Amino acid sequence: MQITTTGIIIRSKASGDDRLVTVLTPDHGVLDAVARSAATPRGRLTSATELFCYSRLVLFSYRGSNTIDSADVEETFFDLRKDLEGLALASYFAELCCELAPREEEASAYLRLLLNTLYLIVKRSKPLAQLKAIFELRLLTMAGFMPDLTACSVCGEYKEGSMLFSVENGALYCKDCHRGQAVASEIPAGVLAAMRHILYADFSKLFSFTLPKDSLRVLAGFSERYLLTQMQRGYRSLDFYHDVETT
Repeated sequence: MQITTTGIIIRSKASGDDRLVTVLTPDHGVLDAVARSAATPRGRLTSATELFCYSRLVLFSYRGSNTIDSADVEETFFDLRKDLEGLALASYFAELCCELAPREEEASAYLRLLLNTLYLIVKRSKPLAQLKAIFELRLLTMAGFMPDLTACSVCGEYKEGSMLFSVENGALYCKDCHRGQAVASEIPAGVLAAMRHILYADFSKLFSFTLPKDSLRVLAGFSERYLLTQMQRGYRSLDFYHDVETT
């Protein structure tokens, strides 16, 4: 069966002269494929199957294996290679997509989120801490790990001030109800409003909010702890990002 699609390379590994790649596509989700001779300098698939390259692809699928027949570059995100911190963050996002994006089913929202976030990393038009929190929380929401930030999970009250948030069960508590519940940390009102925006806003408005630097740091802390708690594992790419983080 022939598959014609677009996709971004989210994992790439040399295997002799070939490349073993993982591609995030809008209509077939995450696909693993072989790109023949793509690990050689002059291979016809070399440039179009590099990590983070967004390409038009023609694949041949047979008995559960995919081979890339042809590929044309749409966007290379080449400037990521000039920015170690941005490249590290992009690598973390790619690792998350490999784990959380659906395989062999529709995934256009995942691809849209990754492409838009990579463009913003390259432009540096938003703080990286903000992009990281947005990507983590929105990706978790799409993958079925959406926290409940609408109101106190015990009394149902919607509080405009600070509340308490549990990264363990993804629930909010007001100050009157948190005793005897899961361990929870106080979350400032501005940070909570930002988290609600990330979860519930239309995609066209997803990135359109601002927070002071200190609040962004708190937001990034909550989003990361929630993700790591829900996934019950660490990520080497995240560790590397923190090693080179400057903002």
